[in-house]
Amino acid sequence: MKTIEIDNTIIDGYIAMLDNLSPNSKLDLISKLTASIKTDLSNKKSKFKSAFGAFESTKSADEIIKDIKSGRLFNREIEQF
Repeated sequence: MKTIEIDNTIIDGYIAMLDNLSPNSKLDLISKLTASIKTDLSNKKSKFKSAFGAFESTKSADEIIKDIKSGRLFNREIEQF
């Protein structure tokens, strides 16, 4: 089965279950689904935007450089032939 066919099968199963709901319950479900879609879309946009921007720190540039240099490990060993 293709993905589209599987998705349609799942959707048809949900529709069969939802047929027994009252019209008010169906409308409530529609509004909740709509809200969840809007939330998903806004989260995706904010996650993408948060990946960009300037580095923020309370440390000065000299302190950051000092931290970087002190974190370096040099383990240079020359092997004999």
